[in-house]
Amino acid sequence: MPYAEQQVTSVRWWSDKTFTFTTTRPDGFDFQNGEFVTLGLRPEGKLISRAYSIVSTNRDENLEFLSIHVPDGPLTSRLAKIREGDSVWVNTKSTGSLTLGHVRPGRNLYLLATGTGLAPFISLVRSQELYEAHEKVVLVHTVRSQNDLAYREELQARDGDGLRYVPTVTREPFPTTERGADMFRSGELFTQLGLPAADPEQDRVMICGNPNMNREMSDYLKENGWKMTNYQGVGEFTVEQAFVLHHS
Repeated sequence: MPYAEQQVTSVRWWSDKTFTFTTTRPDGFDFQNGEFVTLGLRPEGKLISRAYSIVSTNRDENLEFLSIHVPDGPLTSRLAKIREGDSVWVNTKSTGSLTLGHVRPGRNLYLLATGTGLAPFISLVRSQELYEAHEKVVLVHTVRSQNDLAYREELQARDGDGLRYVPTVTREPFPTTERGADMFRSGELFTQLGLPAADPEQDRVMICGNPNMNREMSDYLKENGWKMTNYQGVGEFTVEQAFVLHHS
């Protein structure tokens, strides 16, 4: 696979386990907003790589990534120590199922994320095309502690007509302590936002988070008449399976 050595240009820690880093962008590297690449480090010369969604948009000069620190993780335990000027290897072949082309245009688009599954949705909500394809975009981000609400200030500043941002925290006192997926299924999410209940005829859903949430929401949507995008065609919802690789 075509890996290109790139330099780290900045590192920002959101909490003791969640951090963002930016790197230079390989020459000629193009991608669609919402896609992921594999990237890695070469300790002792051997490449250790994992899939990472790209946080930045395809118009940005640098690449931006969101990571969790797993203390004994083969990659993230090392990635957590990177500093400006260090090298990372970025695979210049991007892919993923959370791009604008993976759901049909519709009324309201629901982006449901847990933890660092937020990453591809930041790329999407930063791009103008998203708002041209949907009347409203609702981004629901569920984490355990509020320090892990990465990009919270940016998302609160963007919250308005086109984008509605709903942060939820499950293990600390917070205005909303329910999981986003539960709020979607119970209908509480739509009540809270003053929006009509999600309808597969008109609305669309993208899912990126821990495997349990991905599975639960996919099953729920299928049981309620939503068609998942697959190789046979574009449907009403899509889920990123590769996210499970972010966690080691």
